[in-house]
Amino acid sequence: MTDLAATGLDAAADAARRMDVMYRYQRHIYDLTRKFYLIGRDRLLDALPVKPGASVLEMGCGTGRNLVRLGHLVPDARIYGVDVARVMLDTAARALDRAGLGGRVRLAQAGGQGFDPEAAFGLARFDVIYFSYVLSMIPDWRPVVERALDQLAPGGILAVVDFGDQLAAPAWRRRLLLGWLRLFDVHPRAEIERDLRAMAAEQGGLALDQNIGGGYAYLLMIRKR
Repeated sequence: MTDLAATGLDAAADAARRMDVMYRYQRHIYDLTRKFYLIGRDRLLDALPVKPGASVLEMGCGTGRNLVRLGHLVPDARIYGVDVARVMLDTAARALDRAGLGGRVRLAQAGGQGFDPEAAFGLARFDVIYFSYVLSMIPDWRPVVERALDQLAPGGILAVVDFGDQLAAPAWRRRLLLGWLRLFDVHPRAEIERDLRAMAAEQGGLALDQNIGGGYAYLLMIRKR
């Protein structure tokens, strides 16, 4: 193993430990509290162009809240979820079982850069991959999206819903929200949305482009060539 590979594995293991510590107790109230400010998640799920038999992957699936909704929305799809935190995956597995989807939705532990779909699920490509309020938690987010695009089938959709930069918000709301998000290592950055648009242009454009709440969040869908 090269030093570079070892460093990457160490970084992934460190991220997993940090997320397990952060969410060990939060996971029990996560869905109750986040519904007030993770706006647009259902809009993303409702807009995903999922055909019967299509393969759909959520990167950073957390408690499984989105996977449960998606499983009911598209009963003929093959659905997969990945998260770096083992405690979140345990919570997601229980949520899926309660919803009667435990046999349909498959889960795996991995970070974005180190995710190997062949090893995890026996798949090389997915028809749809989405990130729901995840990229603002990843300092080096760009390689994660680039890898997801590599794992997307030709003509497939990569969708992102995440916080906007909040520059259009009243100063008090911006300070309050950004201060709260920092407690959970969430850092909205204007360059994420900007660079996603540049990546979409390289692929041929956006399949969907929506502003949520006057710049509070954005919903983008990139169609791979």
